[in-house]
Amino acid sequence: MVKREKSIELLNRAVAGEMTALNQYMYFHFLLEDMGYELISGYFKRTAIAEMMHVERLAERILFLKGEVEMKPSDEVAKIHDVKQMLEKAEQLETDTIICYNQWAREAGDASDASTKKLFEDLIVEEEAHQDRFDTEIENMKNFGDSYLALQSIENSKKAASGSLTT
Repeated sequence: MVKREKSIELLNRAVAGEMTALNQYMYFHFLLEDMGYELISGYFKRTAIAEMMHVERLAERILFLKGEVEMKPSDEVAKIHDVKQMLEKAEQLETDTIICYNQWAREAGDASDASTKKLFEDLIVEEEAHQDRFDTEIENMKNFGDSYLALQSIENSKKAASGSLTT
């Protein structure tokens, strides 16, 4: 028999982490868009939306187990304005999430809850893709330096000049 209380606890911890990532990534999206770095801003926005979808999947499982969904982030938004530090923060959030989800998948399995275990395992694959993308962006910044961000700014200026940006 599924030990519902343990699974609900783990799932709500995951919701809290996903809410934190969602809020952090939207904050980065807003700042980067304002700085004119539309490409990387867009990636943070898309990742935040993916995290929101993770919250939805976790919440659906909690409700199936007859639990209460706790919509409380696990941490405050870090007020980071340096692009490289934003990427490093995002990569760390993803790394921490992967570690937790691996542990929680084992715990869900130990609690005879194969469905929750599988949900965590499925989410790990998606979080690893986010982590890889943030790592790639960090590497691009190391390899290309300030030129990398300048290219994004120029691309944004081209769009503005052509009238394809909306306000």
